[in-house]
Amino acid sequence: MKRILITGENSYIGGKFTEWVAQWPEKYSVDKLSIRGNHWKEISFKKYDVILHVAAIVHQKETKENLDLYYRVNRDLAYEVALKAKEDGVDHFIFMSTMNVYGVDSGIITNDTPCDPKTAYGKSKLEAEELVNSLQDENFLVAIIRPPMVYGPNTAGNYSLLSEFAKKTPIFPDFDNKRSMIYIDNLNEFIRLIIDNENYGIHTPQNSEYVNTSEMVRLIADVYKKNIYMTKIFNPIINRLRFNIVNKVFGNLVYDLKMSGNLKSYNRTNFKHSIKQTELEKK
Repeated sequence: MKRILITGENSYIGGKFTEWVAQWPEKYSVDKLSIRGNHWKEISFKKYDVILHVAAIVHQKETKENLDLYYRVNRDLAYEVALKAKEDGVDHFIFMSTMNVYGVDSGIITNDTPCDPKTAYGKSKLEAEELVNSLQDENFLVAIIRPPMVYGPNTAGNYSLLSEFAKKTPIFPDFDNKRSMIYIDNLNEFIRLIIDNENYGIHTPQNSEYVNTSEMVRLIADVYKKNIYMTKIFNPIINRLRFNIVNKVFGNLVYDLKMSGNLKSYNRTNFKHSIKQTELEKK
């Protein structure tokens, strides 16, 4: 049995991963630990085989006032947890990072794309990767996961905004774009395989299909039996606009599929069904 400790008690990914591996109670034992304050430092990690570190500051508007918080939580705390894990004899440390470490707003990310983050979130995560990686040796394996946008029932972020918009709008642009995304169950299965195989190094999982924003909105509307008129009339305007929110919704940003391993091994749910499941579980 794999004994797993999730650091980040209330994290979305941590909670969903706990639900996912509950399918195999004979194979996995999962505990969750809050790392707010200092009480966690008094708790021994010796009984655990794996630490899954998902605690982070995310989905907060970056300001001068909270920049220090990003680095204290996303970088310093991650390193402190990893160091304690190593000192307590844990064999495997999994760090949840982000696609943002590349600092790329559009185009295709490949194995040759350098990391050049532009935000405090991306910078703090990349610095955490470097610190945690410095602890790796033959007795302490470090796996770093850089997922693209994660979506699923009740997730925060851009997906939830588009979901609400899809339920209300009668019209939406029919725009051709591609985004790398990953459904939460597919990410959960990927993490499970990382644990089973004791993998280390950098990993960039994604859905086996790139996502078109217009198709995603249409699928969401279909769940609610709502008709949306898709039109290309707005496309020339979208092509000229370069606002951040427009790029996030209609821009192209993908991982090269070759970066993401054996997609069939962890993509348990295809895109169309994942949207249906996401919306039905929300309802």
